[in-house]
Amino acid sequence: MDSIKESYQVVIQGGSDEIEEKKSRFIANVAAVKSEEEALAFIDAMRKKYWDARHNCYAYIIGENAKLMRFSDDGEPSGTAGKPILEVLQGADVRNAVIVVTRYFGGTLLGTGGLVRAYTQAAQAGLAASDVRTTKYGVFIKITTDYNGIGKIQYIMGNKGFTIEEPEYTDVVSVKVKLPYEEADAVCKEVTEATAGKAQIEEIAKMYFIP
Repeated sequence: MDSIKESYQVVIQGGSDEIEEKKSRFIANVAAVKSEEEALAFIDAMRKKYWDARHNCYAYIIGENAKLMRFSDDGEPSGTAGKPILEVLQGADVRNAVIVVTRYFGGTLLGTGGLVRAYTQAAQAGLAASDVRTTKYGVFIKITTDYNGIGKIQYIMGNKGFTIEEPEYTDVVSVKVKLPYEEADAVCKEVTEATAGKAQIEEIAKMYFIP
């Protein structure tokens, strides 16, 4: 687990919001992306949408361990736009997402401190307008048991708030469940004890999922 991040935030549905600072408009648009290509395509789309804006600054983070991070000030003074946007993503622990903040200049210079605050607040507003949820690292398992055991398994999973998926009823019953990594061993042990060892537990995959 040393190199695996137990949980992080993901954007389910990107949103948009804007703030105004001394007549300059800062419009933030957020999107979920799985690759740098998707991030760059979204940035390009925002540049075309706001073709008449002076600046389209951005930041994105790709990978659960943030293996790829990029940002751009797009003509703003160095360190006043892209990095503050990136720090909003980092501070919120969001991965696989891009934020583009478009600025329409209002005629009044904001100074470096004012720009940092404005880009930070706009990026925060964009995230707040998005559907952001926690994804956890876990284990996807299949449990096969007899009809006497399924009720006990349903009780255990329901009590812990885990969703039973894809039930199959033949001469036995099989169900699939996603368990957080740190709880998987204890839950499997509880299932084994509750069914007196009759339940067969098979690991399908390790994966990230949204509880």
